[in-house]
Amino acid sequence: MANSDSVSSSNEDPALIPIAIRILRRFPRPAFISRFTAYRLYIFGLTYLLYVTFHVVRKPLGVTKNVLYHSNCSNVERPPDRVFLPNNTGWCSWAPFDRKDHQEKFAGLDFSYRLAYALGMVFAGHLGERLEVRRFLTVVMLVSGLWVVFGGLAFFWQVHSYSYFVVAQVGAGIFQSAGWPAVLTLMGNWFGKKRRGLIFGIWNTDTAVGNILGAIIAGVWVTDSLWGFSFIVPGIILSCGGIVAYCFVVVRPEDIGLSAPNYTGGDEPDAATKATVLDPAASTAHLSQSFNESSNDQLDMLPALPSREDRKPITIWGAILIPGVIEYAICLFFCKSVYYAFFAWLPVYIKDSLHVKNNEAADLSALFDGGGIVGGISAGLASDLLGGSATVCGAMFLLAIPAIFCLEHFIVTGGHVLLIILLLVIGFLLNGPYTLIVTAVSADLGTRPSLVKDKKCLTTVAAVIDAMGALGSACGPLIAGLLSKGREKNDWKPVFYYLIAAQLCAVLCLTRLIYREGARWWTNRNTRRNTRFQLKTIGLVDAAKFSRTSDS
Repeated sequence: MANSDSVSSSNEDPALIPIAIRILRRFPRPAFISRFTAYRLYIFGLTYLLYVTFHVVRKPLGVTKNVLYHSNCSNVERPPDRVFLPNNTGWCSWAPFDRKDHQEKFAGLDFSYRLAYALGMVFAGHLGERLEVRRFLTVVMLVSGLWVVFGGLAFFWQVHSYSYFVVAQVGAGIFQSAGWPAVLTLMGNWFGKKRRGLIFGIWNTDTAVGNILGAIIAGVWVTDSLWGFSFIVPGIILSCGGIVAYCFVVVRPEDIGLSAPNYTGGDEPDAATKATVLDPAASTAHLSQSFNESSNDQLDMLPALPSREDRKPITIWGAILIPGVIEYAICLFFCKSVYYAFFAWLPVYIKDSLHVKNNEAADLSALFDGGGIVGGISAGLASDLLGGSATVCGAMFLLAIPAIFCLEHFIVTGGHVLLIILLLVIGFLLNGPYTLIVTAVSADLGTRPSLVKDKKCLTTVAAVIDAMGALGSACGPLIAGLLSKGREKNDWKPVFYYLIAAQLCAVLCLTRLIYREGARWWTNRNTRRNTRFQLKTIGLVDAAKFSRTSDS
């Protein structure tokens, strides 16, 4: 059929086409969708689902904490073949989490995972830049799933060693860290600068979907006799995702004979447009045609980088030296430290302040995540419209400060309605910059021709930036926990002072970039005014008449 992809292009590489794609191409494609658009929709959906599985496996430990430690076992049936001391009310807890230091041990597992994730991220990006992304992602997903299964086998093997759980968390953290740079590279290979903020903002909702599905899947087996499956089943799902990645992922448009996307997004007018604007003899029709072509959808398919074979992988140090990477990386450290401090401690804060039950505190804290989903999409859309990611992030950081201040001061006296509004607003303002930096900004810095020159660096840049963010996600909850020792007296002020200070530090990291974006906007404004003046002169006013008008 005319719209079928069964006939391969002469310039595609058959060795890089996965087996599932060879089968799918035999089916017809709708006539109203171009081949390039069809593949982009396909990659968007596929990478979305693949990264959902990465977040599914992050929930088991949090979900099973209430089973690993029981504060009171009076409602649990005692096994007839075991003898217990009369005053042992925690006999049903799983050693080594059956002692008073269980909170510290759980915190140690969380910190071990996030630290391993941060350290592994840098090396994963460096390695992923030098390997074929499809095979790299396949191995990462297979091994990551096995590490999660390894953690669940402690139940069946009757393992009660804390070191075992630490090793399982560290192994999972190291390999799971490689997932983000890999899927972001796939998205960056297929989507250019045009509407990147909005597209990546929608795409990044996969993290929230994965967290929700992970909690549901792990929750099915949260019992004293089945909690091992809360790890094993998500781990198997992630490993199966690796097989799907190997069979279905198309790494680059060039592999199937398509042009690479345009990474400049039409910021620079093409040669014909420049010539027309500067040449007074050019016709108005030619001008109109040039501007129409520059806004056509085909603009997003123009090749902007040298061929893949001509580009060499960048080093970690080289990626760090790309303008903007250091600022955004340090900014993301503070951004994620605040976000994950809320993520970890918000239910506790709500419970202590309002004296509500655990489930009600959890339900209220979920509003923070709901606002975050909308914030991520909105930040991407604002970045596309304004053309300045740093300015959008800085504005949201500053607006979050009074909202955080109000949460601390009015949580008791303001009532539930004000609390709900504040949680939605804070989630919106905190997750917006977080999503924008780890997606659209990382992809832009790793693919913009003026920055990357002749290097392959998207995977490494994404890894460097998100590694600092992962380190912040490890330090934020830890610092908040140390500062929350006064919560027995309902004194959370030190925690909120830290959160506000971190927000200010995040803004300061972007000061130089915000200034440059402002200067660029002012220059572009003057350029547009001069261009409109030239267009009006060429198309509407006779040269002699314009000369007489100017003289007068």
